[in-house]
Amino acid sequence: MLGSVSTESTPRARLPKTVWALGFTSLFMDVSSELIHGLLPLFLVVNLGASAAVLGLVEGIAEAAANIARVFSGWLSDTLQRRKALAVVGYGLAAITKPLFPIASAVWLVLAARVLDRIGKGLRGAPRDALIADVTPAAQRGAAFGLRQSLDTVGATIGPLLAIGLMLLFNDDIRTVLWFAVIPAMISVAILVVFVREPVAKTKEKRVPIKAREIGELGRFYWFVVAAGAVFTLARFSEAFLVIRAHDLGLALALAPAVIAVMSLVFAASAYPAGRLQDRFGARPLLVAGLAALIAADLVLAYGEGLPAIFLGIGLWGLHMGLTQGVLSALVARAAPERLRGTAFGLFGLVTGVATLAASVAAGILWEAIAPEATFLAGAGLAAVALIAFLGIRGGTVAPG
Repeated sequence: MLGSVSTESTPRARLPKTVWALGFTSLFMDVSSELIHGLLPLFLVVNLGASAAVLGLVEGIAEAAANIARVFSGWLSDTLQRRKALAVVGYGLAAITKPLFPIASAVWLVLAARVLDRIGKGLRGAPRDALIADVTPAAQRGAAFGLRQSLDTVGATIGPLLAIGLMLLFNDDIRTVLWFAVIPAMISVAILVVFVREPVAKTKEKRVPIKAREIGELGRFYWFVVAAGAVFTLARFSEAFLVIRAHDLGLALALAPAVIAVMSLVFAASAYPAGRLQDRFGARPLLVAGLAALIAADLVLAYGEGLPAIFLGIGLWGLHMGLTQGVLSALVARAAPERLRGTAFGLFGLVTGVATLAASVAAGILWEAIAPEATFLAGAGLAAVALIAFLGIRGGTVAPG
């Protein structure tokens, strides 16, 4: 059940090697992606003259493209029963787009590069998550998804720190620094190709699971998880706004990636423990705590004065991510039948992708039309509504069919 306490002891068996390999694949790709992401908002706003509304549109379209692509990759991974191959395509596409960022000379070129990069993320996400679920015993899935998320966010911490060092070394030359993102991206693909092992398919029969009657088999619990993911996404817009908020309040250009580094460090530190806690106590307490952390983050970012307060808000934002993201993935894995698992992750991505686009565009409009504070207060309001709804749901009323 969503909020029940497990009567089983916490598993002590080692997680499969494939989970670790996928975790390190994610780590190196996130070093690359977050090296770029830590600098890209200011590259757009300062170097290319984009407004906050345009920034929100770029981020919203890019992240929506990633999540919408997941529905097709998930369906294909179920149909072809070749999850690793699709993951290689996704990571490979992301790797070959990295050189496009330093050569971009206009906003539309950055948008094109960002969309292609995020499509690569979308193509790999559902097959990778389904593969983790395939190779991991059910009693360890919270820990498995938490571990992958933690390793992913370790990379997301290293990337911005590397960007800071390179910015200082190259005197704030963003274009030169962006070229360094190519190296860890290639390492990521190499780890995936060499070390990830896919289990032999139980059947050679090719399936086309994305039919209305089969999607109906996902059940009420699955759609509850999808709805929860959408609500969380609507309340949480792109982290790019955290970067420009800190810069507006005095953070130097070379130190801008520290925003993503701090957020990712807290995210990494909390994701794996959250997964272990989910295996023991259920998901509901973690989701409620995550919403509370997001409300606190938004309020601090709206009303905090000075960089110490802003970085406190950024840390709370990362805590919210750590408490919720791996938990939601584990819930999707539990709610979906094995043969529909990739499709289930893909549909989850489709819904949250649409929510991502809406949230980031709205955040940019509020930022420009009213004030930066309005963006964060709107996020806090949505998170508060979601928190009240979660508190009103009994832990045992929603369970996988």
